Amino acid sequence: MTQPTVILATASYDHTIRFWEAKSGRCYRTIQYPDSQVNRLEITPDKRYLAAAGNPHIRLFDVNSNTTQPVMSYDSHTNNVMAVGFQCDGNWMYSGSEDGTVKIWDLRAPGCQREYESRAAVNTVVLHPNQTELISGDQNGNIRVWDLTANSCSCELVPEVDTAVRSLTVMWDGTLVVAANNHGTCYVWRLQRGTQTMTNFEPLHKLQAHKGYILKCLLSPEFCDPHRYLATASSDHTVKIWNVDGFTLEKTLMGHQRWVWDCVFSVDGAYLITASSDTTARLWSMSTGEDIRVYQGHHKATICCALHDGAEPTAS
Repeated sequence: MTQPTVILATASYDHTIRFWEAKSGRCYRTIQYPDSQVNRLEITPDKRYLAAAGNPHIRLFDVNSNTTQPVMSYDSHTNNVMAVGFQCDGNWMYSGSEDGTVKIWDLRAPGCQREYESRAAVNTVVLHPNQTELISGDQNGNIRVWDLTANSCSCELVPEVDTAVRSLTVMWDGTLVVAANNHGTCYVWRLQRGTQTMTNFEPLHKLQAHKGYILKCLLSPEFCDPHRYLATASSDHTVKIWNVDGFTLEKTLMGHQRWVWDCVFSVDGAYLITASSDTTARLWSMSTGEDIRVYQGHHKATICCALHDGAEPTAS
């Protein structure tokens, strides 16, 4: 199978994972996933594997093969895995689960290497660009920074007591972190520059972005600069695009008929992919705010999407 330059995948409550040709909208591969729903998808930096976070396992699939069987299964969580991601070299994977733990997995060895206890269901985990800190958000409203060097929790924040943190995102240069919650609010902190640790959270802004839940928030990637955007996907059926300079509303992406669960930017920030309960995923132009492709094929809610259209990291 020839390697596609753009890998786009979605997963749905219909227990399938689908791979799409981004430009044509054609589904070229379907993986049946009978064991559970898939809560999150992530593609490895080298574009070789797709991680699917389910209940309670994480499965790794070969992107360039037609086999429907996973190449690896990671099984020590005991409840829904809500977050999954990779270190920039692809050597290790991190995950967060409703079992209250954040885990780190060495992809070159079996089993879980480290575990951190959040004491509440973990909804979201992001890796700081310095690659040495994980930030988690949980159902009780706690945000915690896990220092991987010290192997401990270095910081705790509670922006709104008893209000679940649904999604976290960090600016590519490590200067901002945004947390989105069930009340439609985004909390923005400036992270102190010039320090190796990022435990200095300086409150910058509180944004009332939606009347409904925010299910995903995402800051734009490096190659989008000098423009910097925050995307917020909501249960109100819209995605809003905010200018990070002042947090003014740039655009509202309208077209989905039901909740929008997930979104991901293209590598240059010119496009956004979204996944919705209306069963579709959509490709949006950031310049016009219009949807330019609809990916149809799932039979139930499309919950998550993953896109990798950048270059693979060069071998060092």
